[in-house]
Amino acid sequence: MKGSRTGKVRSKNVLPGFGLSLGFTIAYLSLIVLIPLAGVFIKTSGLSWSEFWAVILDPRVLASYRVSFSTAFFAALVNLVFGLLVAWVLVRYRFPGKKIIDSLVDLPFALPTAVAGIALTAIYAPNGWVGSLLEPLGLKVAYTPLGITIALIFIGIPFVVRTVQPVLQDFEKDTEEAAVMLGAYRLRTFWKVVLPELMPALLTGFALAFARGIGEYGSVVFISGNMPLKTEIAPLLIMTKLEQYDYAGATAIAAVMLVVSFLLLLLINFFQWRINRRTIAD
Repeated sequence: MKGSRTGKVRSKNVLPGFGLSLGFTIAYLSLIVLIPLAGVFIKTSGLSWSEFWAVILDPRVLASYRVSFSTAFFAALVNLVFGLLVAWVLVRYRFPGKKIIDSLVDLPFALPTAVAGIALTAIYAPNGWVGSLLEPLGLKVAYTPLGITIALIFIGIPFVVRTVQPVLQDFEKDTEEAAVMLGAYRLRTFWKVVLPELMPALLTGFALAFARGIGEYGSVVFISGNMPLKTEIAPLLIMTKLEQYDYAGATAIAAVMLVVSFLLLLLINFFQWRINRRTIAD
């Protein structure tokens, strides 16, 4: 009896309350995430297949998809490079004003997106501070996909920096120094030793910045110019249909964005899993 009781005690989870915590987690995620997402598909189901395809294959809708996904992708790609650079400087070097710069990284999180959009539009407009300098060179930023990309870079860079920064802080410099002592150049050491360790965090930051950019509205709606077939983003088109009380059409566009975003993020997570597995194997 004592042995059986001891076995029962040992089989218990170290952290008590697993069942209650799991139930609370599922209920919370259902209320916040699953039920609202299910509502999108339920509302879309009010359309027939012919009506659904007519909505999502409309040239204006397809153009908005192209603008939203392409600008979000290129913005996340830029943040992947420069976010790593910012995180590297903040972790590896000491300099005056470091804490101020570290705080400025989080500014896009605290600043209302509409304020950011208005400020960027004022700066990059043809009569703005930067736009007036670029205009004689034939470079137009505001009211173009380039302006949308810049806005998405602004709101997405904290995701990459804050994802990579803790990994860099925990990275052991002994491995890097050993590679240098064995004759590896600095660039080769970074490419072969440091970058593989940072790649999972970089992919996570890229995925977060990309996901944020796809659905961004406030910081983009002003600088985009909202020209149909040119600079109109999908979230704006959804808002337009909602204002026209076309709820089924709005949810149909949102459902397509949701499915495509999920598949892209799933693909990124797959690559991250492969890299982690290869790193563990090595």
